[in-house]
Amino acid sequence: MTPLNTAPNIDDPDGFYAELVAAHDGLTPDDSAALNARLILLLANHIGDRATLRDAIEAAKRPNFSG
Repeated sequence: MTPLNTAPNIDDPDGFYAELVAAHDGLTPDDSAALNARLILLLANHIGDRATLRDAIEAAKRPNFSG
């Protein structure tokens, strides 16, 4: 099992956030939700490890998901 890394780990996090927000430009709320779902499934598939994904779900449920 790969432990869930919640430490900052993205090069240029502000740039990534801007790209993520821009990907939603012009989308309806339903299309935006569908984009988020597809992105989550693609990244989950990339991670692949069910235990790590389970840890990520639990971490994301917390208001402050770090560590």
